[in-house]
Amino acid sequence: MSTQITTGKVRFSYCSLFEPKATADGSQEKYSVTLLIDKGDKFTIQKIKSAIAEAKQNYLQKNSGKRLPSDLKTTLHDGDGERPNGGDFGPECEGCYVMTVSSKNKPVLVDKNKTPIIDPQELYSGCYGRAIINFYVYDTNGNKGVSAGLNGIMKLHDGEPLSGGVVTDSDWDDGWEDDTEDFMNAGDDDLLG
Repeated sequence: MSTQITTGKVRFSYCSLFEPKATADGSQEKYSVTLLIDKGDKFTIQKIKSAIAEAKQNYLQKNSGKRLPSDLKTTLHDGDGERPNGGDFGPECEGCYVMTVSSKNKPVLVDKNKTPIIDPQELYSGCYGRAIINFYVYDTNGNKGVSAGLNGIMKLHDGEPLSGGVVTDSDWDDGWEDDTEDFMNAGDDDLLG
């Protein structure tokens, strides 16, 4: 058994994959993404549960005499429930488990043919893919939980953007014709009707 898994198809949100960002003032900058995991993907969910159990076991073996609380915090949340801070998840999270993963090191970013992705426009909130993540137990100043580090992302296909927008070549094919010359020669009365 391993603490590293490769997910099935997930949806990406809050993508910070090309430049690291700090989540709060003074915090360390990290690469990160939120994974929206369909609750029907039993295979990925079982892999996550097994990796979490393995991470707990590894922690206990390396830290003899230490215990883990029964209500150990985890990075995996129910998108139909409440956020850990009490707020609601967005509508894109309905029917999904939600997990934010991060790394100090830039993750491997590839397309479905395993070709490196170098254009930041290719990986955006709303597209679909797979992720390689590694689970671990953290124990910082008495704050214990299970989180996951981000090792790699594979984009499978585009999806509806969750914020902002993505421009594709076909967006320019809307039947517009260059009528700049007619516009420049028109008088004020012609423009205002």
